Amino acid sequence: MSDSLPTTSALDEETARAEIYGLLSQLYYAAPSVQLLQALRLAPTEAPSQGAFLEEPWRALVGAARAQDDAAIADEYESLFGGVGKPEVYLFGSHYISGYLNDKPLVRLRDALAVLGLGRDEAMPETEDHIAYELEVMRYLIAGDDAAVANLTHQREFFAEHLQPWVHELCDAIVAHPKARFYAVLAEFTRAFINVEAQGFDMLA
Repeated sequence: MSDSLPTTSALDEETARAEIYGLLSQLYYAAPSVQLLQALRLAPTEAPSQGAFLEEPWRALVGAARAQDDAAIADEYESLFGGVGKPEVYLFGSHYISGYLNDKPLVRLRDALAVLGLGRDEAMPETEDHIAYELEVMRYLIAGDDAAVANLTHQREFFAEHLQPWVHELCDAIVAHPKARFYAVLAEFTRAFINVEAQGFDMLA
């Protein structure tokens, strides 16, 4: 796993973007595995140049992983996002966009995924508007082999229509929760990364 800081190569930068989306997807989908947390704790935190891309929020995230043990982070995930019935913090886009689960935003998302030739794995119990699923779609649109699908145009459209409208509200909800420690730091890293992505896409418009 990379620390996802920049390099001089545009290809390496795209790889780093895909890796960040993939890492965030894993961290939001379930309590992180021992292997994932070990890799995160061992990740370098120095950018190639001072003040570089996401240096401070990345250092904070690695530090938060180092500050808590595996069990504490797993318990925090379950406290915030798990349990039976209503979770403390919802991870689904429809909740933030329309105020209801399984609502029109999910229908629009499914239509967009169908156009891209993508669909939910039947083994996945969550609906497609789960933050982890949308982050994984972005990872695929960057790193996928099919250039007709995995390209900047589709990245920009999917990001603007299905991720950007609600991810900041999700981050706000996590940061505001009194039980959030590791995930509060993760939310701030997510916010910083989404802001950088939004700026990059705006430059392409």
